[in-house]
This record gives sequence, structure tokens and C-alpha cells, in this order.
Amino acid sequence: MQEMAEAALVEAKALVKRFGDFEAVRGIDVEVRQGEAFGFLGPNGAGKSSTMRMIACVSPRSEGGLRVLGMDPDTDGPKIRARLGVVPQEDNLDVELTVRQNLQVYGRYFGLSRAHVRRRAAELLEFAQLTDRAEKTVDSLSGGMKRRLTIARSLVNDPELLLLDEPTTGLDPQARHLLWDRLFRLKAAGTTLIVTTHYMDEAEQLCDRLVVMDGGRIAAEGSPAELIARYSTREVVELRFAPGEQEQAAERVAGLAERVEVLPDRVLLYTMAGEATLERAHERGLRPRSTLVRRSSLEDVFLRLTGRRLVD
Repeated sequence: MQEMAEAALVEAKALVKRFGDFEAVRGIDVEVRQGEAFGFLGPNGAGKSSTMRMIACVSPRSEGGLRVLGMDPDTDGPKIRARLGVVPQEDNLDVELTVRQNLQVYGRYFGLSRAHVRRRAAELLEFAQLTDRAEKTVDSLSGGMKRRLTIARSLVNDPELLLLDEPTTGLDPQARHLLWDRLFRLKAAGTTLIVTTHYMDEAEQLCDRLVVMDGGRIAAEGSPAELIARYSTREVVELRFAPGEQEQAAERVAGLAERVEVLPDRVLLYTMAGEATLERAHERGLRPRSTLVRRSSLEDVFLRLTGRRLVD
């Protein structure tokens, strides 16, 4: 237990963040260990961004304990920020500078020498696969290239801890997978990652452990595999029916699965053996328009814990 505590780069105990009378973060406990990729999942308003801002030392906590890199953000904010890398949700690149200049100018903010910044910029351009765009202005880049440049810029100071807020929002699948590859490489090189994301497949791909937040509290914590095993079943059978037939179909499949969920366009059967459950549904005379047997995912866990309501 002593070893684990020493390896923790972020430790939060009963952490609270209030904005006036509104409590955005309501007493959460979090530990992020050195070298892991840790995720915050949750609907809008769950408290993810407020937590990330406290860890990034740009928003003071209201109550509770918080240590980042072994220091107190209230008294050691500048020292902590010098050892962090931050990738904001929205790219905030300097569009009037070239790709290379964005890296070099940012590096100078950390007091790094010009020679060091030039070397580091060349390394990061290669890492982000932007070497051939080095002398182009940011305006000429695609969305995926801008995102890669933003991540590269956050690495100028060789951070021990990298905070990524919705790193692939708005990107096409090819750009997302390329970014995942870059993040895998960072983690393999020893960088600790903290990620917020709305993409469940991204969380499954990137995160060793994660917490699901809802209403400012932690609803669940564990590895993606642990959470799926704890809150879902091995497989899910999706039965699609014509509009208005779902409720009657749900009655007819009663007892076939550990849990049955009725949606406007389909019925979901949560089961350990999907094909066998589907066969038994057919034996009861059900003839859905289409069927699908799939493995349970983190999205099933997320929706069970936080609900399917739309949160603005």
C-alpha cells in the first residue's frame, strides 16, 4: 500500500468544487498512478471538467485534499504546471504562426533555451507526423493535424503528467486512430495520461482504469473489463421490431435474460450466452425485423449507471 501511494501522481480525498450554491464536484476520491492512462467518463455536467481544472491547477478546490506530483496546488501551482502538459478541448493554436513556430514559441514560455526548443520541436514534428508541414501556417492544417499539433505542443516541456480533455472530439475515424497510436506511444514511454472523453470505445482503447462520474459523484471505478463484468453481461442481444411492438415483445422474452431493456426502436437482452438466448426467443415465436448479438461494451455500463436521458 505504501508503494502504491508513493507512485500516485494525483491523489484526491473528499474533493469538492462549488460555484456559488452549485456543487459541481461532490466529495470524490481519486488516485492516478504513475505510468497509467486514467479516464474520467460522464455526461455533460457530471463534474469531469471541473475536476480536470483542479488537477491542472487553474481552478482552486473548495474543500477536500488534493496533491498533484506530490505537491499542493494551492501553494505549488506554478511548480506543478511546469511539469504538466495540457491538451484543452478546443485547439488554441496561434493561427498566424507556422507549425514549427507554435512549438518553439510555446517552449520558450517554460524558459527552455533556443537550442533545446529547436531540437525538441524537430522531435515533436516527427512524433506528430507533421514534419512536411513544419513551415505551413496553422490555418492550412486539417482538423486532425491541428489536434496532433496541440498534443505535440503540450509535450514541449517533457511533462510527467499529460491532461487531455476530449482529445478526439470532431475528428474522423482515421484521425482518431492515428491520435490513439500517438497516445499509446507516449504511455509506453512512461508518460502518465488523464483523459476525459465521451467516446466509450476510446476509453476502452486508452484507459487502464477509469471512473464514471454522474452528478458530481463517482458512480463506479475500475478497469474497462472490470466495469463491464460488474455492471453488464458478457453479451447483448438486440431485437428490432416495428414501431409499437417493443413492449409486447419484452413481455414474451421475460425470463430469457438477466436484464431486459425496452428502447423506442428495439429490445435489448443482457445475457451470458447471446446465440442461445436468441434461439430461445425464436422458439417463443418472436420474429424481429433484425437481430444482432454483440459483446457488452463500456457504453452499456455507462448508460446503465448514468441513464439515457439527454443532459444539456
